[in-house]
Amino acid sequence: MRNPKLKIFVVEDDKWYRNMLEHTLALNPDYEIVKFVNGQDLLDNLQEKPDIITLDYHLPDIHGDKLLKKIFEYDPDIKVIIVSCQDDIETAVSLLKEGAYDYVVKNGDTRNRLLHVVNSIRENGKRIHKNSEIKKEEAKETDFSKIIIGESSALKEMFFLIEKAVNTNITVSITGETGTGKELVAKATHFNSNRRKHPFVPVNVSAIPRELIESELFGHEKGAFTGANNKRIGKFEEAHKGTIFLDEIGEMDINLQTKLLRVLQEKEFTRVGGNEVIKVDTRVIVATNKNFAEEIKKGNFRQDLYYRLLGLPIYLPTLRERGKDIILLAKHFMNVFCRENNMKELTLSAEAKSKLLKYSFPGNVRELKAVIELAAVLCDTESIDADDINLNHIDPITDLLIEDLTLKEYTHKIIRHYLNKYNDNAMEVAAKLDVGKSTIYRMLKNGQEEYTINGES
Repeated sequence: MRNPKLKIFVVEDDKWYRNMLEHTLALNPDYEIVKFVNGQDLLDNLQEKPDIITLDYHLPDIHGDKLLKKIFEYDPDIKVIIVSCQDDIETAVSLLKEGAYDYVVKNGDTRNRLLHVVNSIRENGKRIHKNSEIKKEEAKETDFSKIIIGESSALKEMFFLIEKAVNTNITVSITGETGTGKELVAKATHFNSNRRKHPFVPVNVSAIPRELIESELFGHEKGAFTGANNKRIGKFEEAHKGTIFLDEIGEMDINLQTKLLRVLQEKEFTRVGGNEVIKVDTRVIVATNKNFAEEIKKGNFRQDLYYRLLGLPIYLPTLRERGKDIILLAKHFMNVFCRENNMKELTLSAEAKSKLLKYSFPGNVRELKAVIELAAVLCDTESIDADDINLNHIDPITDLLIEDLTLKEYTHKIIRHYLNKYNDNAMEVAAKLDVGKSTIYRMLKNGQEEYTINGES
C-alpha cells in the first residue's frame, strides 16, 4: 500500500518564484502542492491540514513572524520552512527559536536546499511514525495475561511457558489448531522480551508463492531476476535486532529449508542474486498446525531443521479444551464489537452461554469471534439469546460431541444419522460403517428403538 502524499503549501507573492517552487517540488510524484499568494489565503485553508508550508517571509498582508505564530496556534505539528531573500543570521535564528523547521535563502542553491529540507522532513516523519507504531504495539502487547484472555488451567500452563520464553532469546515453536491465536502468542513473547524496541516482522509462509518466498525472506539485488528493478531488503534484515515470526512454517518448500537452516546456524545469508554476506541478529519464532513427525516421515520437512526450530515448544490449547474461557472470550468480543460499531451494550443470556459451552468450536477462537459478532448484529434486544447464535453450519457428527452420552448412545445416534442420510438403506449404511447388516439391527434394538428399514421390521 502506498504512503499518502505529502501535502505542501507554497506561500509566495512573487509569481515567478511561486511557480518555480511549485515546479521544483512537483517533480516528486509523492508531493501534493497547493499555492497561495498571501498569508490570509493560507490561514483560510489550514483546515486542509498541510504537512509542510514553505513561507515567504515578506508577504504583502501579514508579516512572516506573525503568520508563523498563527500557523502554530492552529497546528504546532506543521513543519514551516521560511523562504526569504534576506540572508540575515539573526532573523533566521530568531525564527528557528519560534519553531520554524528551517530557513532557506533565495539564491542559486534554493532548489537543492529546499528539496533537501523537505526530504529530511519526510524521512524523519517516517521514523517518528515507525517508532510511534512500535510504542503502540508495546503498550498493546506487554501484558499477555490480559491480551490472551482466559483463566483455564490449559491457558495458565501456556502463560508459564511464555514467561520462560520472554526471559531468553531461545527459538520458540508454537503449535496448535487453526484459529487458536498463534500470532498473538508470538507478539506477546516479542513485546515482553528485551527485543521489544525493535521490529516484530510476521511472515505467513503459506501465503507467499513458492517462487517468491526466498526473495521475501532474504531480499534480492537489482537485476537478480526479471522484474527486480531495485534492490530489496528481506524480512530477516528487516527484523534485525528484533523478531521474525514464520507462521505456517510447515508449508515451506524443502529446498528453501536448507537456506533457512544455514541462517539459523550461521546467522548470516546472501540476498538473491548477490554475493555480500549479511550478518543478522534476529530471534526466530515459528508456528504450524501440522504434525512435524508426519511431515518428516513424508519427506516434506528436514529433520535437522526441525530440531533447530524446536527450541521452546508452546502448545496452544483448543477452545474446547478451555472450558469457561469460551464465555470470557465471548463477552470480550461482544464488548469490543459493540464499542467499535457504536452499538448499545449487550449481555449474554444464560441460554446463550449454555449453547456456546456445548459447541465444540472446530474453528477455535477465530470462529467464536465471528459467531459473537454475527449474534450482536442479529440481536433485537439488550441481551444476546440462544436464537441469535448461529451454529447452523455444525456438522451433524461433530454435533454429537456436544452431549454427554454413553458409547452405546453415541453409536445409536451415528447409525440413525447414516440411516437418515441413505434413506434407511441398511445395506449401504453397513458398507459405509464397515459392519454387517445384522449388527445395525442389533445396535438399534439394543438402543431400544424399533425401525422399519426398507420394508423390514
